[in-house]
Amino acid sequence: MNDLFTLALPFFGLILLGFLSGKIASLPEAGLTWLNFFVVYIALPSLFFRLISQTPLEELNNWSFVAATTATTYVVFCLAFAFGLWKTQGNMAEATIQGLAGSYSNIGYMGPGLTLAALGPAATVPTALIFCFDSVLLFTLIPIFMALSGTDNKNWRELTYYVLTKVFLHPFIVATILGVLAAAIDIQPPIWIDTMLKILSGAAAPCALFAMGVAVALRKVRRIPAELGILLPIKLVLHPLLLLALLSFLGTVPPVWIHTAILMACLPPAANVFIVAQQYDVYVERASSAVMLGTLVSVVSVTFFLYLITQNKLPI
Repeated sequence: MNDLFTLALPFFGLILLGFLSGKIASLPEAGLTWLNFFVVYIALPSLFFRLISQTPLEELNNWSFVAATTATTYVVFCLAFAFGLWKTQGNMAEATIQGLAGSYSNIGYMGPGLTLAALGPAATVPTALIFCFDSVLLFTLIPIFMALSGTDNKNWRELTYYVLTKVFLHPFIVATILGVLAAAIDIQPPIWIDTMLKILSGAAAPCALFAMGVAVALRKVRRIPAELGILLPIKLVLHPLLLLALLSFLGTVPPVWIHTAILMACLPPAANVFIVAQQYDVYVERASSAVMLGTLVSVVSVTFFLYLITQNKLPI
């Protein structure tokens, strides 16, 4: 139990520190922009590139793991989307955001900080693979579903261009691709670059978790939507349990990769849920509530799954 609290308390403590700072400090929200830029475009890509480029290429070639994690994310998206369609009596745009809230974990800000702290560098590759392929899946599904709902008026050519640029220009995905290429041809950066990447990698997790806490503090919760009583259990409980069942059934996935996938799956809805809702002007206030309340409830879900992992109580 001491090991569990040693892992969980600093992790959530950084989020709490950001949350309290956002509530107490009278600073404009625009001040968060540069910190977010540093995290998304500099620190986390440096972490992904450095660790993946040092990974033997054969460890990166695990397509059964990719298929299982991506398929599970798709299944829980469909479940949350179907519930949203029923709840909204056929409003496809709102149901799409609900599907996103029920499936898209905070795998960018919270994921690397948690998995690397709990499982060490061996979690880097599965963390990066889950981020890349879940992002490809959901960045593809959302604009297509919004176009079908009539919310997005892009034609199919514009839609295809938007999806491709959204996916392949994302800094995490670019860093992962470059890291794989560096591993494939065994490129070693100069010492001064490697040292700088190491410093940036060390800043990635604390800055990301602090920034996330501030972002949650700045979101307003004017009401608690009733549908969160279904969407949050899908995201925080059903998602990791389905993934555990599928990866255990495969029988070929290393335990540390299974643990990584479960920790990524039990994370709360990503801040991108709110950003996408704002982009399409759909379900905005309730998306904000889903992110904030999901983050609070995830203290329980993440701690629970951390306990199962650290005590070797998972049936794998």
